[in-house]
Amino acid sequence: MIVLDAGALIAYERGEKNVQALLARELLARREPTTHGGVIGQVWRTGRGRQAILARLLAGTRVVPLDAELGRRAGELLARVGASDVIDAAVVLLARHGDTILTSDIADLEPLVEAAGTGVDLVEV
Repeated sequence: MIVLDAGALIAYERGEKNVQALLARELLARREPTTHGGVIGQVWRTGRGRQAILARLLAGTRVVPLDAELGRRAGELLARVGASDVIDAAVVLLARHGDTILTSDIADLEPLVEAAGTGVDLVEV
């Protein structure tokens, strides 16, 4: 599974071919990329113009709610590494062993992935 952070959504929206091709392959293979509602809040502004591209991607994306349970787990993960970005921590918690997180913030996510103890690949976009 591929998990998307805000940087991945922005890269897709900007037309970065490597990100678009990777996500097109996932969708063709009927594998939904995954993100959470907080990530969408970081990138969603008007829904018009270029954001129509993003809206099409989101239509085929599994969006997990950033609810109380995920929020608590994210807070616990942040406490273990001394960090504060709930959105990043929740992205990391969506991924399971063998999954890939597409991100523009590898430096921020690496300590969270390590603390979570999952065998997750981080791919910079």
